[in-house]
Amino acid sequence: MANESVRAERLLEAQAKAEALFHEIAARGLVAPGESERAVSDRVRDLANEMFGTTRYWHKRIIRSGPHTLHPYRENPPDRTIGADDIAFADFGPIFEEYEADFGRTYVLGDDPVKHRLRDDLPKIFAAARHAFEATPDITGKQLYAHVQDLAVEAGWTLGGWHAGHLVGEFPHEKIDGADTESYITPANDTPMRRTDKSGRRCHWILEIHLIDTEREIGGFYEQLLDLG
Repeated sequence: MANESVRAERLLEAQAKAEALFHEIAARGLVAPGESERAVSDRVRDLANEMFGTTRYWHKRIIRSGPHTLHPYRENPPDRTIGADDIAFADFGPIFEEYEADFGRTYVLGDDPVKHRLRDDLPKIFAAARHAFEATPDITGKQLYAHVQDLAVEAGWTLGGWHAGHLVGEFPHEKIDGADTESYITPANDTPMRRTDKSGRRCHWILEIHLIDTEREIGGFYEQLLDLG
């Protein structure tokens, strides 16, 4: 078993590769009007293989656009063609040298100011939530979720999911169980986030921000490591 400093280093290295992948997604314009969500997902898969030899993912690959951006992770909307004025997001969990990355970003294809504000609010809310985490040593999953929810409302949005993040680690990690609330940043999790897991390793967390506007039928997504980096 890797020591804690090595584990942290490997998780950060995995995230750096995911960030490079997402930078290349934007540089190559893969999220483009007229493309189907499934086709874009396949192209991102192929790009990850081209860049890093990545062939495995610890969760399903997600590209969602337009009204599909309202759907939380667990749902599986049908394939959709991306429109010229759409908002879209990508959520990928590639495995790099046995360490999991989980990364999500939002793309706006047109000039709609509301969609641009939504995209721009995501990293701001992430940063504010991370600040609250760093400032509160004994913060619980319940408390952080409530804070993220408040930040979303203050910005004029609704938080889209039943949780705002989860544990992350080596693959396969402790196989997050939907019924295991201690693995999630969710209202039912009253345990401190700074703790060790069942194997005695330090817990590391992904923070994910899913903001939605049900009236406009748009959503945005932003995800990366919370406690490292």
